[in-house]
Amino acid sequence: MSLIHALQILPRASWTQLSTVLAAGPDTLARRWEHLTAGGYAWTSLLIARRGGESALYAWVELECTADTAEATAIELSGDPGTLGVHAVTGGADLVLLLIAPDLPALDAYVTGRVRRLPGVLRARTQVATRMHNRPYRSRIEQLTPAQARLLAEVGALERRDGARARGPVHPSQAPQVTDLDRRIVAELAGDARRSAAELARQCGTSESTVRRRLEVLAAGGALHHHCQPAPRFSGRPVWAMVTAQVAPQDEAVTVAALTRLRRTQVITSVTGPHNLALALWLASVEELHEITARLVRTAPALRITGTAVSLRTYKIGAQVLGPDGRRMHHIRPEA
Repeated sequence: MSLIHALQILPRASWTQLSTVLAAGPDTLARRWEHLTAGGYAWTSLLIARRGGESALYAWVELECTADTAEATAIELSGDPGTLGVHAVTGGADLVLLLIAPDLPALDAYVTGRVRRLPGVLRARTQVATRMHNRPYRSRIEQLTPAQARLLAEVGALERRDGARARGPVHPSQAPQVTDLDRRIVAELAGDARRSAAELARQCGTSESTVRRRLEVLAAGGALHHHCQPAPRFSGRPVWAMVTAQVAPQDEAVTVAALTRLRRTQVITSVTGPHNLALALWLASVEELHEITARLVRTAPALRITGTAVSLRTYKIGAQVLGPDGRRMHHIRPEA
């Protein structure tokens, strides 16, 4: 778990860099990581967070299905590049999806032309995320000591400074333009974000220096979701839950700021529909849901919980498809 935490802080760090922090040789760390990834117990992945200067559009979709089609529907939708989450849940819906799309017309085309037409889908309720308040996949497992985490953060800061000097000054308001080459590079990294620049250059028909430079530019501009995580069933937090809530518009900023400080809130979104907040969490047990909802209200008194759901099975996280035993089976290549 210490290795996974280290890669959450610095996903593309070399084994030599990590060995100075984790007190294990580079070859030992490489073998450990190979065991984890080959067995589907952990992964590292890269996804595009924006296209051009525009942030990607996210949406939650609740599906009601006939009793005999829910599993087949979940498996079918897990194979689509636009699904970043597929969960079978308790409550009023059978499945909850997290979708990503370039814009509203593309989202409508996918939900109307693909999701609603699947056999057995009775109803689809879509809530567009008007704001993503924290990055998905950023929750950490906190296995390193504070000194180890600080040392890795310093290594990362030094690399970013060196990269910034090589690139030249960029104004913070200038979002990077995501090119076709960028999308091809990131598509290659969706299943394994640690693939080397040399391998990516061969695959994409460009140079190693270009690959490194484009990844630095995109990361510096916030255009990437770069994450490493264990398969939930083996993480100590195997239970996915969704909490929906209502807060008055004038209290939203303060409420969201308070909620983002809680470790369990992996994704916080403002949404359209009957409630204006939707939160996704990973919990240690079903029983913890009561505790966490009470903590949410204590932390943010203006919050009113309107609904909860617990995942019976998670079929997909990000680009990764999970099997019935909770381990990663394979990844779905995003659309380039």
